[in-house]
Amino acid sequence: MPAHKIRDLLATPGELRALSRQAQRLVELQRVVSEAVPPTLSALTRVKNYRAGTLFLLADNAAVAAKLRQLAPRLLHHVQKWAIEVTVIRVEAQVKSPPIRIENEVMKRALPADAIKDFGSLAEALPPSPLKSALARLVARRRTAKRS
Repeated sequence: MPAHKIRDLLATPGELRALSRQAQRLVELQRVVSEAVPPTLSALTRVKNYRAGTLFLLADNAAVAAKLRQLAPRLLHHVQKWAIEVTVIRVEAQVKSPPIRIENEVMKRALPADAIKDFGSLAEALPPSPLKSALARLVARRRTAKRS
């Protein structure tokens, strides 16, 4: 199969050309929206889609979405000045979840020797129970970790 440049593929008639035009339209809309809103909001706002005269915006949180809804009339007027046929702006909040950490971020600090001793004394004084077993395991783990 011969190698083709992506630019050539996107310029050919068919679905890829339509996709390329839609992507260019969204990039242009993102630029126009970024010009119309304050820089702090611009960084937290993305153009999601444009379909049938409706511009869909994504806000990073509910507060930004509320502010964009307040600015929607002004934003709509600004977008329409650029001869883009937008009649409605819909704003959705899409809260970004923090990245999931694989490693546990809790710092493991060594327990002081007197704390381990106190936990051991407490475990010996307790009647047989899940708490007594847990304390005994904690003391045993900390004592072996300290020897290593």
